[in-house]
Amino acid sequence: MRLYNTMSRKKEEFEPLEANRIKMYVCGPTVYNLIHIGNARPYVVFDTIRRYLEYKGYHVDYVQNFTDIDDKIIRQAALNNTDSGSISKKYIGEAFKDADGLSVKRATHHPLVTEEIPEIIAMIENLINGGFAYVSNNSVYFDIKAYPDYGKLSGKNVDDLLAGARIDIDTNKNNPLDFILWKSAKEGEPWWDSPWGQGRPGWHIECSVMARKYLGDTIDIHAGGEDLIFPHHENEIAQSVCANGAPFAKYWLHNGFITVDSKKMSKSEGNFFTLREISEKYPYEVIRFFILNGHYRSPINFSEELVQAAKNGLGRIKNCYKNLCFMEEKAPGSESLPGGSLPEDMKVFRKRFIDSMDDDFNTADAVTAIYELVKYINVNITANSPKELIRFAATELTQLCDILGINLAAKSGSDNEDRINALLEERGKARKDKNWKESDRIRDELLDMGVIVEDKREGQVWSYK
Repeated sequence: MRLYNTMSRKKEEFEPLEANRIKMYVCGPTVYNLIHIGNARPYVVFDTIRRYLEYKGYHVDYVQNFTDIDDKIIRQAALNNTDSGSISKKYIGEAFKDADGLSVKRATHHPLVTEEIPEIIAMIENLINGGFAYVSNNSVYFDIKAYPDYGKLSGKNVDDLLAGARIDIDTNKNNPLDFILWKSAKEGEPWWDSPWGQGRPGWHIECSVMARKYLGDTIDIHAGGEDLIFPHHENEIAQSVCANGAPFAKYWLHNGFITVDSKKMSKSEGNFFTLREISEKYPYEVIRFFILNGHYRSPINFSEELVQAAKNGLGRIKNCYKNLCFMEEKAPGSESLPGGSLPEDMKVFRKRFIDSMDDDFNTADAVTAIYELVKYINVNITANSPKELIRFAATELTQLCDILGINLAAKSGSDNEDRINALLEERGKARKDKNWKESDRIRDELLDMGVIVEDKREGQVWSYK
């Protein structure tokens, strides 16, 4: 298995620190509002990578945090005339609802910043005592000059950054690139006691502390969106290496951006959508499948046309599975294959899928392998095929989709399948009574719903057009 490491800027052979265990940390959202479509991509991407690693036999310790104290949360609390704890608790619950909708597995640990304050203070004290941080006006800053490798992850040159920095941003800093570890309290804001006075943690220190507490000094994979490379992940590395005296993460994975109709998502452009808003039009499973149709490192464009294409593609896969289930239940074919051997030509699609995922988790090509399997099944398996072959095809299809977090057996309320089945039952009765006019009327109604009905010897078979 090879993956692209942001640190080395090349694909590397994946060699975990332990033989059967992988320690993986993924930066989670700041919970001040509903998550948006950009948040959904790292949720889906790194959940899929976790699922594939587990399929390969690894035990994955997966940590994804919630930032539950932040300037944005404090502002949202003020707007709603409530406290920051109430805001963060509400939107953590909403984030879990969206994650569940996307079939994202719960992490091994979902730590909260506000529950890790003692550990955060301890790491900051460690950095001060080691000469890597300093106190200024009741706040604490990391001194980037104390860490010579600063900028290695992002490829940024410190001298260039210093030359372009405004020196009047924070007069408490020794130099403009130093970043805050502990913020002194402001009136009306939440605070905790510390050796430097009342205050709260800076953003970057949080993840360093939670990664160490739940996974150890050095982890296998640290992941997040491309926008986190600098300064967040750069700062995490500096803090963690200096505090722990060990390398922080062996592999760094970052997903690309999502644009909306080929434009950067922003409220000013009028193209900023929460995931909840999008899910009112498209089922969560379609959104997940749309995200997986692109390679995780490449930018993807969210548009009506492309999401509809993903919906149609997923519909073809689900129709194939549904037809296999129908054939296994109703088909008159023999129970087993002659000679008991399964066709080798069907097994090639799993190999293509695995080869794609082994090549830097290329879900786009993995989806193509599933499409090819569906095409093979539609051409080569019929109601007269041995049931053993039908079951094998169904198992192959469901297992590959399961790795991608797509549950073929799950019913989507947005697909209105209960209504479809009710109409099919009515149509079946009309045909039995030789009421062809009513049968045709129901068929046309189904067609208006995007459903094609075929009358076969074993009964009605439907699919989305």
